[in-house]
Amino acid sequence: MTNKIIIIGSGNAAMCAGIAALERGASVVMYEKAEKILAGGNTKYTAGAMRFCFDGLDSLRDLLKDPEDERLEITDFGSYTESKFAADLLNFNNGRPLSEEQEYLISQSHEAMSWLSSHGVKFEPIYSRQSYKKDGRFIFWGGLAVAAANEGVGLFEQQLAAYTALGGRIKYNHCVTELTKSGDTIDGVLVNGDKHEADAVILASGGFEANEEMRVEFIGDKWKGAKVRGTPNNTGDGIRMALENGAMKHGLYGECHATPMDLHMPDYGGLHLPPIERKMYRKICYFLGIMINQDGNRFVDEGENFRNYTYAQFGRRVLEQPDQKAWQIFDSKVTDLLYDEYHFKEAHFEEAGSVEALIKKMPGLDQKNALKTIEAFNSACGPTDAFDPTALDGLCTTGLTLPKSNWSQPLDSPPFRAYPVTGGITFTYGGLKVSPNGAVMKNSTDVIRGLFACGELVGGVFFNGYPGGSGLTSGLVFGRRAGYGAASFS
Repeated sequence: MTNKIIIIGSGNAAMCAGIAALERGASVVMYEKAEKILAGGNTKYTAGAMRFCFDGLDSLRDLLKDPEDERLEITDFGSYTESKFAADLLNFNNGRPLSEEQEYLISQSHEAMSWLSSHGVKFEPIYSRQSYKKDGRFIFWGGLAVAAANEGVGLFEQQLAAYTALGGRIKYNHCVTELTKSGDTIDGVLVNGDKHEADAVILASGGFEANEEMRVEFIGDKWKGAKVRGTPNNTGDGIRMALENGAMKHGLYGECHATPMDLHMPDYGGLHLPPIERKMYRKICYFLGIMINQDGNRFVDEGENFRNYTYAQFGRRVLEQPDQKAWQIFDSKVTDLLYDEYHFKEAHFEEAGSVEALIKKMPGLDQKNALKTIEAFNSACGPTDAFDPTALDGLCTTGLTLPKSNWSQPLDSPPFRAYPVTGGITFTYGGLKVSPNGAVMKNSTDVIRGLFACGELVGGVFFNGYPGGSGLTSGLVFGRRAGYGAASFS
């Protein structure tokens, strides 16, 4: 008998669940509350980068859109082992051991990428953001190697093509408001008061990052007015409906992925922008300069680690500053190293020929203290001959209470630029407990029959931080699992 499955949502996790279920012979329809142009959830707003275990070019080539790219022969990708992935996750666990969810993510990451590639979803090396050229070769750093062709939009489009080719359907403008039950089993959903029946339902509707009330309740008052990097439609609907049906909360509800963003960005991500520009409001090159708050003080170690391991946490730190604002300051030595988002036509910045003149252009800043901070930073920098953005180069300041641990260079080469930033929330970490086949659990031993979950709804994957690119991989891994689980449910 063919299982009829309803998937709520249409982003990366939903698509992977749909492809997996169809692969196992199920009949699948997605219910997406947004209109067609806004479908795809947060996936469309990402850079499409995915973190997974690999061992050099040989383990990447089959994933690539152009496996004959001439640059590949002068590229050092390095490797990313399971032990390194584990160490990166543990670094954000605040003493917690690896969770079951994290162990599963690590063990399945490469195989799941190969599976997705087998369905025609292809990737490209991230030359522009994850490599620097050194001695005539491209050197990759930070554990990330590939992203979907045409970034998050391309990932969605490729997955949608694979899903529909297998017979999957999508119904847009279908806002699910309630799960329905027959006895103790979920048997469908309500849309505009009408029941739509199913043998199993998969929740893939994202977290609660676009729900102001839930942000304040779970993360804190400072998150009331936070910018949302992605879709306005991730309002916690799936979590709410699951909890109404006795689901077990799981994970760290008080934490989230939050990134420094242009202070003047819209309240939500911009699908009005061309695909390549949809991530351009983010500002994550702070490691090449310094960040100061309105009091004129530095508040993070900008060179603590590669930005892959700090950017998702530093957005929170910005939101904790006065006026929920900070300034990223650079000099001309690094202009050519700044990512495209700093040269984006809508990027806001101030520029001047001296630090003193720059500071005067920064509204609301404690100018006297800011100048003192920059002078102290410059004095704390040593020789810069070893500067190397492809490695943790050890160029640490000396004598500062708050050091900059790598990539420290004095701000001494005009012109100088200051970019105003705030914090933008990307996705939330708190979710639901799910079983080894993706079923939603109501306690440590029992599941809610007929209900499955994936993507942001799976709690226990991330805690106090996040290594960049692992969010999309988590959606892939747990989406596939939920799809297989729902297809075999009886």
